[in-house]
Amino acid sequence: MTDNAPVSAIDIEQSDIKSNITITPSAQEYLAELLAKQETPGIGVRIFVEHPGTPRAECCMAYNQPGEEDEADLQMPFEAFTAYIEASSVPYLEDAVIDYNKDRFGGQLTFRAPNSKVPKVGADASVEERINYVLQSEINPSLAAHGGDVQLLELIEEEGVGLTAVLKFGGGCQGCSAVDMTLRQGVEVQLKQQIPELTQVVDDTDHSQTANAYYK
Repeated sequence: MTDNAPVSAIDIEQSDIKSNITITPSAQEYLAELLAKQETPGIGVRIFVEHPGTPRAECCMAYNQPGEEDEADLQMPFEAFTAYIEASSVPYLEDAVIDYNKDRFGGQLTFRAPNSKVPKVGADASVEERINYVLQSEINPSLAAHGGDVQLLELIEEEGVGLTAVLKFGGGCQGCSAVDMTLRQGVEVQLKQQIPELTQVVDDTDHSQTANAYYK
């Protein structure tokens, strides 16, 4: 197993989905040993990104028990196990590298994904992905002039209300006396123009914290 070459996009392709994520030979060996300790035939690893395309993006790996995989998962078969990449996470794992480096304390598994925080939007993008794209590519660059930023916390669908985007401001926008105007006349207007499914935008920031506020 340690003789295996890193996996490339040519090796991992099924249907219309492909990935160039690399799991190095040392990482493959480490994961194989870790999985063997579970004593569960057919167990694999699941690879995914939480909060993809946002500053909160986090690359994750978890055990994949037999039968837990999704039909849409991108499968990476190795000699001792199979890795399953969540389909929606594939674009955010472009150029990702999972490696294992031994040291005197044993070793460390590293997961580098330079594109996990980069917002992406396509024809089939979800509402969440489209909101994050607008926030990160258009709104936050403007707020950065005042040292501020805004993130999507969650989307809430309520009968009679519609779709609500819950936002959180940070940096110079947190506790800023002008934040309501920023929300109503700037952020909300821009989001609704580009995301017609949205019915309202609300702020869930604790504005009692004013230490870094641009206007106090």
